[in-house]
Amino acid sequence: MAAFARRKAERLARPDPSRKRALDARAAELARLLNARERFCTASSCDGRVIVTDTDGTGIQKKNCTWLFVTHDPCVKSDVMTALEKATGDVVFKFEPFVLHVLCRELQDAQLLAVRSTHCLEVPLSHKGRLMVSEEYIEFLVHVANQKMEENLRRIDRFHKGLELALEAAVPADTLFPEGPEKSHSVYVHRRKRRTAQEHANPSRELEPQDDTESSLDLFAEIMI
Repeated sequence: MAAFARRKAERLARPDPSRKRALDARAAELARLLNARERFCTASSCDGRVIVTDTDGTGIQKKNCTWLFVTHDPCVKSDVMTALEKATGDVVFKFEPFVLHVLCRELQDAQLLAVRSTHCLEVPLSHKGRLMVSEEYIEFLVHVANQKMEENLRRIDRFHKGLELALEAAVPADTLFPEGPEKSHSVYVHRRKRRTAQEHANPSRELEPQDDTESSLDLFAEIMI
């Protein structure tokens, strides 16, 4: 336990290694929420972004990669076209959704945060400096990416609310069960059973179409192992 506390303190004391040198606003709120608990330590995060990158065509995008454009807000076609004017290699248009990497003290803490979502977009636009798609298609991609950005923000809000509820239910295990980690694990099981019993008592609630464990962030408390 002490080793995790030391590692957390060392990590949080480091300068931000991102290009921005600061947390994105929404990710910062979630980082503060988790880092206030001794069982969690955030490692890296991003609110979600649209980026246009240029590579040398080797297929290794993280090496020899130039960022031509990046935004954490909705974009317009002219943003992409301006970026393409600077392209010399293989350009890719991407939408990357919210991501949050968290170090957890114990396995059951990680299980509480077991969330998965697929909400990406990645499309090649040019090859060796030559544009391979029409401007009309680029405008369509921008529209799709902006829709994904809007949905991404809704998911962050749902995740934040759900995380607050789950932490309120689970984190008191530190004081309720001081005997050892096997005791603290039981709080997750008991909370899950109680929630299941409540749902059985109220079977009228139906999941919305997006409420599946692969694509919805507001169900993370439901997929505790």
